[in-house]
Amino acid sequence: MRGIRFNLQDITLHPDAIHRGAGQMMPSTKRALYACQIKSEPALLEPVYLCDITVPNHAISGVYSTLNARRGMIEGKEDRPGTPLCKVKAFLPVLESFGFTQLLRQNTSGQAFPQMIFSHWSLLTGDIMEDGSMANKICMDVRRRKALKEELPDFNEYYDKL
Repeated sequence: MRGIRFNLQDITLHPDAIHRGAGQMMPSTKRALYACQIKSEPALLEPVYLCDITVPNHAISGVYSTLNARRGMIEGKEDRPGTPLCKVKAFLPVLESFGFTQLLRQNTSGQAFPQMIFSHWSLLTGDIMEDGSMANKICMDVRRRKALKEELPDFNEYYDKL
């Protein structure tokens, strides 16, 4: 989680010291914080690699098709003077990088050489709460992997009307 700040404005603790402590305020505080997170339109960030691919000019189409199939975004192409090689810079989501090198070599007949390094975090497109969006699909995959409930929590589960 990033960019979250909670201010506790007022609290009345039990007058007896034996009953005072985290157990008195944590359950109600957690419910309020969960409700705030759901109401604030949460979004997912995904890690992105900077991918430098060295490839001969005649095999460049295989690089472009592989990047397009894996949600890669081409940043630029630089020809190396005096050689038939060129260097393609692209951003590739880490989630899409598994098996990327093998597919790239397959599409370029083994002539492309990728190097990947972490670049930045990127906001994932789509709403987590909207069925069918990319963010929702990834969120559901994570919930299944961590053995959490399949359905996303509802705001009304945490909101207490006074």
